[in-house]
Parts: sequence; C-alpha cells; structure tokens
Amino acid sequence: MKLNIVPARTGLQWIKLGVRTFLRQPLALAGLFFMYMTVVIVIAQVPVIGVFIGGLLVPAATLGLMAATEEATKGRFPMPSVLLSAFRAGRQRVRAMLVLGLVYTIASWLVTRLAALLFGEPDPGMQIDGAAILALALHIPLFLMFWHAPALVHWHGVTPAKSLFFSLVACLRNFGAYFVYGLGWLGLFIATGMLFALIGGMLGGAGMARAVMMPLALLLAAMFSTSIYFTFRDSFVATGEPGEDQHQEAP
Repeated sequence: MKLNIVPARTGLQWIKLGVRTFLRQPLALAGLFFMYMTVVIVIAQVPVIGVFIGGLLVPAATLGLMAATEEATKGRFPMPSVLLSAFRAGRQRVRAMLVLGLVYTIASWLVTRLAALLFGEPDPGMQIDGAAILALALHIPLFLMFWHAPALVHWHGVTPAKSLFFSLVACLRNFGAYFVYGLGWLGLFIATGMLFALIGGMLGGAGMARAVMMPLALLLAAMFSTSIYFTFRDSFVATGEPGEDQHQEAP
C-alpha cells in the first residue's frame, strides 16, 4: 500500500464525486444512510451499554457505507446487506474491525471526559459553549486517525494500530485537499440551509422552515457520507495482492 499525495483542488473533486454518485443511486444510498441512522438511534436507547455498542460498531458501519458507494461507482444497486461488509471479510479482519471499534469507543469517551474536566460539562441550555467547542477540537485528531482506518483494515488488510497511523499520516500529508474538502462541505451545508430556511420562512414561517430543513440536512449528510469513499480511494494506492498490503509502510 502506498500513500498518494493529491493537490488541494482534489478536495472539491471529492465533493463533486460524492454528490454525483449519490444522485445516480439516490434511493439506495439515502435509504442505506437512513437505515444506519435508525440503527444508531435505536441502539443508543439501550440502557447502560447502548452507547458502548454504538461506538463499537462505528468503524464497521462507516466501512459499510463506503462499500455501498463503491458498489454505486460500479453501476450496481447497493443492497442493505452491503452494510455488513465488514463482518463478511473473514475472522481476522472482523476481529481487527472490532478492535478499532473498541479503541474508538474508549478514546472518544476519554476525550469527552478530558474536555469536561478542563472546561466543565456542556450547558444543556446553550447550543454551543466552550466545553462543546473544546470537545470538538480534541476530537479532531481522533477523527483523522479513524477517517481511513476501517477501509485500510478491510481493503488492505492493515493491522488496527497501523491503520490509525496511516490514516493520520494521509490526512496530514494531504492537508490542503482535506481542508478544501471540509471547508467546501461546511459552506455547502450553510448556504443550502440558509437558502431553504429563507424559502421555508417565506412560505409558512418557522414551522415550515424546520419541516424543510430536517430532510434536507439528512440528504446532505448522506451525500457527505457518499463522498468519504473517494477521499480514501485517492489517498492510497494498492501495491500488492489483497491481504499483502499490511506489510507495506506508508511513506
């Protein structure tokens, strides 16, 4: 496996590819994303262990959505079973994916607790406060480490520890592209939200605006999810047979 360095403008290309691919298979990709969100919400309602189980499954679910995008790029209709791709890759890779989930759950909890200790618990009455901003900032390195880790484990057979390292290196070495990518999506969310909020307000007040914004936000989130696959595809190049890439070092 070899790290691929891309120019900053590639970030915009990832956004375009994500939107374009989503529009080719909107029902399938939106349906799979909504299915994923529903499962997350249901699991979160389980007392005590719900949050733990949800975190444990995050890498596998992320991989499932990426696999769905890969199917769509090949002109195939992604079926619901594609969300289970991580659990059909052999015992060794399933175990590695669950290890990633365990690390993610523990690390996320530790980062959240650290933010609370340093800045206090978030104020439920405020949408954004210092603790929430600090928690988000502390989560950024965690997000970068796990951005490509599930795909590296699944498609390149990389060990969990190496996948976290390679993912972080890929994001940092291609910082320009990922910065443009993140900024582009942020701008798209804000601009689209403002536009539809204005239209909804003109048509029927705040209630209409909220009714329009919720499904729109979910569709944009599904498009964003679709685009993640392309960030991985362009950041790494396979250099050996499947299952052999775990022996290769990212430069």
